[in-house]
Amino acid sequence: MTPHASDLSQIKAVIFDLDGTMVHTLGDFQVALHRTMADLDLPPVSDALIEQTIGKGSEHLIRTLLAHQLARPEVKGVGQACAALSVDALYDRAWLRYQHHYRQINGQFADVYPGVLAALQAFSAQGLPMACLTNKPLSFAQALLKEKSLDPYFAHVFGGDSFERKKPDPWPILKTCEALGVPVGQTLMVGDSSNDAQAAHAAGCPVVLVTYGYNHGQAVQDTPAAAWLDTLAQLPDCLRAAGA
Repeated sequence: MTPHASDLSQIKAVIFDLDGTMVHTLGDFQVALHRTMADLDLPPVSDALIEQTIGKGSEHLIRTLLAHQLARPEVKGVGQACAALSVDALYDRAWLRYQHHYRQINGQFADVYPGVLAALQAFSAQGLPMACLTNKPLSFAQALLKEKSLDPYFAHVFGGDSFERKKPDPWPILKTCEALGVPVGQTLMVGDSSNDAQAAHAAGCPVVLVTYGYNHGQAVQDTPAAAWLDTLAQLPDCLRAAGA
């Protein structure tokens, strides 16, 4: 969809989300979480639920899935020891097992989306500063970007544990703009979900959303944005057209 020129005509830097925006990481999440649930003697979590829960950080992901699994009738009905435990009681063990499994497979079941490299190369050739801002833990994000050979394009990488608050809070965007040295109104946020959009709107940052990512099971076109793109390969042309 054509962006609003008033939103994108003065862009001097770009912030990219990671999961669901640049890299299709659902397979990594599924494998790590299935192994985590097995370690806890819980039934496998559905892949659909994993996809709907991605995006608000690993703590939210694990707590949400634990609550769902502990409430399942087959868990409550068989008298398993874990069924009597709360999410809080299981969380620390679940987090350690999840970290262990995710670190082992990070990037192995993930693919860079078509069009991402073309956009990054175009912006790099223009000398446009770029940062990656994700709710994924920083160490996982850095390793994934390196695994997929995307790390050279980013002057800064920030994760969900880089600041005291995560998206959809605007603080991470404000701090990323500060690191880039570009005013927030001249920095574009590129994401895949309402999480990214809410953070950008609250920060006063223009936002473009991709249509193929993880938006908690909702159509991303229902979320206000300057543009909704089917591929990031369209983004450099959008910015050129807006600035014409």
